[in-house]
Amino acid sequence: MATGQNTEGDANPSQPALDRTLADFDPVKKPKRNKFAFACAILASMTSVLLGYDIGVMSGANIYIQDDLKISDLQVALLVGTLNLYSLVGSAAAGRTSDRIGRRYTIVMAGAIFFLGSILMGFATNYAFLMVGRFVAGVGVGYALMIAPVYTAEVSPASSRGFLTSFPEVFINAGILLGYVSNYAFSKLPTNLGWRFMLGIGAIPSVFLALVVLGMPESPRWLVMQGRLGEARKVLDKTSDSKEESQQRLSDIKEAAGIPQDCNDDIVHVQKQSHGEGVWKELLIYPTPAVRHILICGIGIHFFQQASGIDAVVLYSPRIFEKAGITSSNDKLLATVAVGFTKTVFILVATFLLDRIGRRPLLLSSVGGMVLSLATLGFGLTMIDHSDEKLPWAVALSIAMVLAYVSFFSIGMGPITWVYSSEIFPLKLRAQGTSMGVAVNRVTSGVISTTFILLYKAITIGGSFFLFAGVAAVGWLFFYACLPETRGRTLEDMEVLFGSFFKWRSALKDEQRKEVSSGENGGQIQMGTKAQE
Repeated sequence: MATGQNTEGDANPSQPALDRTLADFDPVKKPKRNKFAFACAILASMTSVLLGYDIGVMSGANIYIQDDLKISDLQVALLVGTLNLYSLVGSAAAGRTSDRIGRRYTIVMAGAIFFLGSILMGFATNYAFLMVGRFVAGVGVGYALMIAPVYTAEVSPASSRGFLTSFPEVFINAGILLGYVSNYAFSKLPTNLGWRFMLGIGAIPSVFLALVVLGMPESPRWLVMQGRLGEARKVLDKTSDSKEESQQRLSDIKEAAGIPQDCNDDIVHVQKQSHGEGVWKELLIYPTPAVRHILICGIGIHFFQQASGIDAVVLYSPRIFEKAGITSSNDKLLATVAVGFTKTVFILVATFLLDRIGRRPLLLSSVGGMVLSLATLGFGLTMIDHSDEKLPWAVALSIAMVLAYVSFFSIGMGPITWVYSSEIFPLKLRAQGTSMGVAVNRVTSGVISTTFILLYKAITIGGSFFLFAGVAAVGWLFFYACLPETRGRTLEDMEVLFGSFFKWRSALKDEQRKEVSSGENGGQIQMGTKAQE
């Protein structure tokens, strides 16, 4: 590859496209990780601990609640599963709220609402009171689920966006593990006190999170949408890998927000560009082919994440282990802690692979492993179900497959769902588009977690996991056909990947050829044979 006589001062309108083309074909030296962006991502993503803790703690607490309040299996299922449906209220409101008051204060709101819900659940005196607390906590969870990945994606440089945007899933898993540990720690208390401590203690981290988030900067993309260009530039300077990248990111965001490039960056307030007006029309009524493709991918990946049965395994793991032959309550809780520990370890592995391997290879490998482990788990549980004698090999196989399933989920499907859906939507549509994906995620999770007991009673526990394996297999085909790779792209450059649905590969190659051809015609670049791969 050889470059033409290009100087830094040349005004060439094709230069950004050429730079992106070069980035696609040249090996780029990976910059050092931006510590400020890393800190911002950590603080924002810690909000996801709230959801994880609630999922983990309820898997064990529901046993003691059923004992203490004398409620039926159906009431337990409603108690466990409806938080996901309640979170729809929060995720639906969070898109508009975050466009109104900013990403940062929306995170604070999520913590405050969850705090109130935890207090109500901890002091609940009956089932109805407990369900009110679940509703309030669910709204807080919905806010946290939607806003954490959006803020992190918007503040992260492209070089480490996959790594940083996977943090919400890391903290969900950390929260699940904390919930399991809480179950084990408070299980020795009297039944009427144990579950109340398990649920109520979740108020403590929500207060801490709400306070530390106030020290974070606002999302630069939201600041640009409000016309606060000077503030946005300062945040971008801190969160970019270089001064040049900061200037390029600001230029791309201004273009996406419809702000003229010659607008003075030092003007703190220009005419505000958006509070979310007209977004639903662009998303649902008159979407462009690219937006329609993005919406299908964003909703699809959230649907298949939950429809493949992860919440059934996490929320009902004590029951699954009981069906597998573990009868001791203590052993069931310890096995459940092992599930949480395994999920947490493998999500940490995934965070380091996202920006190295890419989204697609990791996602397809993950879902393939999930299909295999779910089918094998279904086989093991079916053998146990149909045998009059204890089958140690089937018990061991079932336990191993539960751990394998959560491992495969955590190494790809878990984090990539949040990374991918938060980075593909255009700037103006990002908050509401992401909230739609989260809404589908929570509805699907709510249906699975609420009906799992009824499902396994109807088609057996083994049959349930065969069903989940089939759903995961359909998901693998969907991901292979429809989801393009997004690694290394800036958020403002995502739309070129979408719009042709199943033919996205050929459309992307055509786009690259056009950019290369434009560069050659302008005398800026000559591409070698490597660029034709």
